[in-house]
Amino acid sequence: MPLLLGWMQEAKTTEPGWAAALATASTDGRPSVRMILVKEVTARGVIFYSDAGSRKGAELRLNPWAAICLHWPALGRQLRVEGLARRLPAAKVDSYFHSRPRASQLAAAVSHQSRPAPSRPQMEAWVDRMAVELQGAEVPRPRRWAGYHLECEVVEFWREGPGRLHHRVEFRRVGALWRVRELQP
Repeated sequence: MPLLLGWMQEAKTTEPGWAAALATASTDGRPSVRMILVKEVTARGVIFYSDAGSRKGAELRLNPWAAICLHWPALGRQLRVEGLARRLPAAKVDSYFHSRPRASQLAAAVSHQSRPAPSRPQMEAWVDRMAVELQGAEVPRPRRWAGYHLECEVVEFWREGPGRLHHRVEFRRVGALWRVRELQP
């Protein structure tokens, strides 16, 4: 985990935000992938936030195994993490939700992510109406808005190499220990 934390710290200096591809799967094994923002790294994994009513939220509720991939082209690195995504406590989710820009809070409050949209103008009207209704008041976090902690079971560090002879090292949790092995590019 010190290597993971070190890479994340170094990426802060060269990469704006930590965009990651998050892969989930339905109970019948159909995969889906989308971009998310990793908001925090802990000693045990990575944290992200989303609408629990979205496709990803539904898939994580029924099948909590997930994987993310962060790519940092300026550093010539990528990081893969696989593990169980567990919901965060409401107090932590509230704290993060209210740290976001007000416009983002309003959009999250009116949007039911992944559901069909009536029209873009209608959605903008919902945001405008809520902004007027809540003028000067805190935007309430929707109950469907959640945080997830993807706990590392497998972590792969990939570093670009000359002639596509990349460096790949995999850490796999085995009980309380980590098995480390180098992978071929």
